[in-house]
Amino acid sequence: MRKSFAKVNTPMLAGVVKEKDVKNALALIKNYECVGATGIDLHLSCLDEESRKIEKLKYVIDSSKLPILALNYNLSYDKGFYESSEEDRTNLLLDAVKAGAAAVDIQGYTFDLKSKNGFREEFSHLDYSFIKGNPKEIVVDEKIIEKQMEFIEKVHSMGAEVLLSNHPSIPMNCQQVVELALFLEKRNPDIIKIVTISDTEEQMLEAFKTMTVLKKEVKTPVSLHCGGKYGKLTRIVNPILGGFMCFCNYEYTHNSDVNQPLLKDAKAVIDAIKNII
Repeated sequence: MRKSFAKVNTPMLAGVVKEKDVKNALALIKNYECVGATGIDLHLSCLDEESRKIEKLKYVIDSSKLPILALNYNLSYDKGFYESSEEDRTNLLLDAVKAGAAAVDIQGYTFDLKSKNGFREEFSHLDYSFIKGNPKEIVVDEKIIEKQMEFIEKVHSMGAEVLLSNHPSIPMNCQQVVELALFLEKRNPDIIKIVTISDTEEQMLEAFKTMTVLKKEVKTPVSLHCGGKYGKLTRIVNPILGGFMCFCNYEYTHNSDVNQPLLKDAKAVIDAIKNII
């Protein structure tokens, strides 16, 4: 029976797995299980070609008691980002679903590479607060949105869930983020993830405020965290304020996102707060 990624106790502590083969992925997942992870964030693109085969992915997924979110951010294990077609990128996500993944991460720019690195200027006349500041990965083209919704429905029809992620990678205020989340919710994902930037203390505090509003205004579970100088704290505090999940490392290696906390530290903080509350 397929596990659920969206219907779990929150905040989820998701262990990030960026390994090159099945053997190393399984070892890291087992380490995460031992330190209290409640979900796994599996980077398909880091795996070598052999390990991406459906039967290999199924072996990894079936070997863990934890629900697995599969994602394809075109990130290789040791050579950084690479280019691929959207067909190839999304087909690998579907292979993960066929292998039994609980959910897949569909990035906001899916089927619209023009919006990956900045907002498409031809839509700048539209009256959306969240398109200001040239955000990345935000799509308002109705034809692309319809195609994304068809893909989401296809994943749902196969029995899996969808995390719809957006990485605007700019500072955004509460109004902008909430309006964006409500806009994304119309595509019928099971989870929404938004990543903005906090380069100042004021922007960090705005992110805390935003998370409390998102919890009240958006029905779909939302994970909001920030990059930037003051973004790291939002990765632990926002899950405490109602965010869906915290992405964590087991240890720091050459391909880790060092802004993501160690899982043991995140768990200790969150458990302590829960005990106080």
